[in-house]
Amino acid sequence: MISTAFAQSAGPAGGFSLGGLIPFILIFVIFYFLLIRPQQKKVKEHKNMVQNLKRGDTIVTAGGMVGKIVKASDNSEEITVEISKGINVNVVRHMVSDLKTSKK
Repeated sequence: MISTAFAQSAGPAGGFSLGGLIPFILIFVIFYFLLIRPQQKKVKEHKNMVQNLKRGDTIVTAGGMVGKIVKASDNSEEITVEISKGINVNVVRHMVSDLKTSKK
C-alpha cells in the first residue's frame, strides 16, 4: 500500500533538523529590522515630542484639528488648545500627532 519512495523520503526518524528552523529565524530577523525596530523608534520620538509640548506651539491633533497651545503644564495629561480666536478646547497630550511650529 505505501510505496518505498514515501518511506525513504521521511528522513532520519525522530531527528531534529536545524536546517528547517533557519528560514523562520531569517524571517524574524527581517521583520525585526523592517517593521518592529522602526515602529519602536517612531513611538519613542512621539513620546518625546508629547512630553516637550509648551505654550505657543502649533499642533495637529489626531482628529486633524490645528491649533495653538495656550496652556500646558508638565504634570497634566491635558493641554488647552486655541483652535480659533476665542475658542479653546482641552486635548489629551497623547492625541497630538504632529508639532507644526514653535512660536512664542
